[in-house]
Amino acid sequence: MQIATFDDLLAAARQQPEPQRLLLVFARAELPDGASAAERARFEAGQGGALVPQVCVDKSPHELQDFAALVEESRLFAPDWAIAFVAALSGRDDQPPASADVDRALDRMVESVKAGRLDGLMPIDRLGRAVRLG
Repeated sequence: MQIATFDDLLAAARQQPEPQRLLLVFARAELPDGASAAERARFEAGQGGALVPQVCVDKSPHELQDFAALVEESRLFAPDWAIAFVAALSGRDDQPPASADVDRALDRMVESVKAGRLDGLMPIDRLGRAVRLG
C-alpha cells in the first residue's frame, strides 16, 4: 500500500494485526532570530522558517474518522500548526502500546523535530498530504 496522505496511513494502521497508536507532533513555522531580509521575505511568502513543535498527541486509529476530523480537533489545541509529524507505534500480544511507551516515543519525536532529524516521521500538511521537507 502506498501512503501519500494521512487518510492512507489511518487506513493502513487500522489493518495492522496488532493495535496501533498514531503519534502526532504539531509544529508551527516561525522566523528564527537573526533572520536575513531574504529569509524574512521568503517567510512572509509562506516559505522557509523553522518548524517548532507546539503540541503532541496520540490517537488510536479508531478514534479518528478521517483527516478532516483531526484538523477540526486540532483547532482547539494547535490552531496555527503548519506541519504535523506522524508515526505509528505498535502494540503486541493484542494489547495497545503502554502509556509509558507512548510518552517516551512522543518525547523522542519532539526532540527529533527540534533537531531536524525527521527519519521515520511522516510530515503532513494542513490538507493531509505527505510532504517532502528540505
